[in-house]
Amino acid sequence: MKVDGALLVVDVQVGMFESRLIPPVYNGDQLLTSVKDLIEKARSFQVPIIYVQHNGGSGHPLEHGTSAWKIHPMIAPSDGDVVVQKQTPDSFYDTSLQQELDAKKIKKLTLVGIQTEYCVDTTCRRAFSLGYDVRLVKDGHSTWDTKILTAQQIINHHNEILERWFVTLKEATRISFEEYVSEHGG
Repeated sequence: MKVDGALLVVDVQVGMFESRLIPPVYNGDQLLTSVKDLIEKARSFQVPIIYVQHNGGSGHPLEHGTSAWKIHPMIAPSDGDVVVQKQTPDSFYDTSLQQELDAKKIKKLTLVGIQTEYCVDTTCRRAFSLGYDVRLVKDGHSTWDTKILTAQQIINHHNEILERWFVTLKEATRISFEEYVSEHGG
């Protein structure tokens, strides 16, 4: 069996759902449920799951090593899953992500995560530029309200913009990972 795709989970960390330092991410419970369901689907097809974990500096909501920095326990990695550490919005910049994907011969990515206008957007664009076939889960990423736009407006805007050039959009409930698997090895 050959698998040429992976599920990429970006920055779904405890601090994104706490109200201690920042308000919880928009629609967080639904996001966690969708990501958990996608992880289960991916596992059922033996599709690799790669987590990207943001390392914030001192005082950052995702300060490295703190409880808020940990990947959310509802979707925590299992043995065999890969966790890539990053310090910028680009999951590829100065990380081991591309080496991990190359080692597994991954050419297709299904992407979920936080924060829509930063890490999700940047990672989608960079993955496209590196030649990956990127599928963004339309309802599988989130953010926060800003002074000028609601979180839902930001999500809708990025779905529309990214779909024009960089990704294929698909709702979480319509995703299967079957197309990432073929019976032919090699």
